[in-house]
Amino acid sequence: MISAKIENGLNELLSGNNVNLQPSVAELVEKATSRGEAELSTDGAITARTGKYTGRSPEDKYTVEEDSSKDKIDWGKVNRPISTEIFDSLYTKVLGHLKAKDELFVFKGYAGADKDSQLSIQVINEYAWQNLFVHNLFIRPTAEELKTHEAQFTILAAPSFKADPEVDGTNSETFIIVSLEKRIVLIGGTEYAGEMKKSIFSVMNYLLPEQGILPMHCSANVGEEGDVALFFGLSGTGKTTLSADAHRKLIGDDEHGWSDNGVFNIEGGCYAKCINLSQEKEPEIYGAIQFGSVLENVVLDEKTRKPDYDDNSLTENTRAAYPIQNIENIVTPSVAGHPKTIVFLTADAFGVLPPISKLTKEQAMYHFLSGFTSKLAGTERGITAPEATFSTCFGSPFLPLPANVYAEMLGQKIDEHDSQVFLVNTGWTGGVYGVGNRMSLKHTRTMVRAAIAGDLNDVEYEQNEVFGLAMPTAIEGVPTEVLNPRNAWSDPAAYDQKANELADLFRENFKKFNHVSEAILEKGGPTA
Repeated sequence: MISAKIENGLNELLSGNNVNLQPSVAELVEKATSRGEAELSTDGAITARTGKYTGRSPEDKYTVEEDSSKDKIDWGKVNRPISTEIFDSLYTKVLGHLKAKDELFVFKGYAGADKDSQLSIQVINEYAWQNLFVHNLFIRPTAEELKTHEAQFTILAAPSFKADPEVDGTNSETFIIVSLEKRIVLIGGTEYAGEMKKSIFSVMNYLLPEQGILPMHCSANVGEEGDVALFFGLSGTGKTTLSADAHRKLIGDDEHGWSDNGVFNIEGGCYAKCINLSQEKEPEIYGAIQFGSVLENVVLDEKTRKPDYDDNSLTENTRAAYPIQNIENIVTPSVAGHPKTIVFLTADAFGVLPPISKLTKEQAMYHFLSGFTSKLAGTERGITAPEATFSTCFGSPFLPLPANVYAEMLGQKIDEHDSQVFLVNTGWTGGVYGVGNRMSLKHTRTMVRAAIAGDLNDVEYEQNEVFGLAMPTAIEGVPTEVLNPRNAWSDPAAYDQKANELADLFRENFKKFNHVSEAILEKGGPTA
């Protein structure tokens, strides 16, 4: 519940003469460029630089330790507690900081396309370009909806306000603090706009399970027959590429909920990586960057103002934010039925997981909790060999509740709707990274389409002896020797050694899950 003091402070802030309420896209573009916050590019998008913070700052993210929620939160490295006293002090300071600004920009909208569980939000920004960002990323209200809009959650984004760790009790000058009780998100010291998007996702990951809705970090699409498919996967696994299909309509590319009504998009836009973006490779994203889109840390040619998507001098994490309506092949509104097919994507640089395998419910819950992919040698300093990476539920940084809450909900949904779950390896085959070959995208698309079409439901399978995974023995359009990864290695003994090495890493990672069922432990993971 929002206290009278908090509500009065917000009302006073919003009643100021410096407030621009629900400004149009054109107004925000004008303000952002005239105020020197951003530059206009040739395609009509504005591009802004976020300074030293070009990505999320997990060490500076906190949840307020409050009586109403503290016993539910999975406290630890992801969910760092902070006191109500520190929050209240910073809240007062941020309010004062924003009141003193010449202009503020306020967006009112929604998170969640399902009207039954929709969260009404407002975002108060000191930068026009960040207000344009949230206008693109969240669900925009109609004129009628705006008349009766009452925010249930508020983001106060003050990038130029920097905390003093010694005085304010923070880790650094930067802070992202969520108060679930007061329904406030405080952001300061960082210009990276993704903090706003992910803060609301974290909030939804707390609120939705209480309504029996599974929040998911995944993309989703739907076929002409209403058959819904979900794609889970960490960065570099091909989630965006494989969910973009000319024969299927996009529901959303990053955040979804699964309710009794079906699947719905939590957002109203897309936040696409655009390093090395080209019209040839990703025409949908390339074409979606239009007037009113926001580019983050994309370098423009000084004379032509044309974006150079290959320039990583500011960061590899260059981004484009645009409304989902900028993509032609979408579902409107962003809701659909229950998933018929669920795909877990992993880029296995060990080269030992099958290119596709069908999972039992227990295996699905195990691999959902594991959230495995690989960091590659040379991609980060100090990594000289492929390194396993595990991100719980394919979205560890955004989960306020214990992981088993989400996994058990997934298991129940799979049972209830008879969803078929597949693990797809988009990584390497025939050897480790540097020795083997990357999986053929053509073959991966063929396998995924076969899975979604139901063509793999009644085919013959063989079992992978190390991971216990069911591998189809034949798929039309895919060479048979590709389907069993052991057969793709020239030295089967070397495969066995590397496969057991990865299996041990799975087991070691899974030790942190103390509350999962015996069925998952016994039937979900590696068998050898």
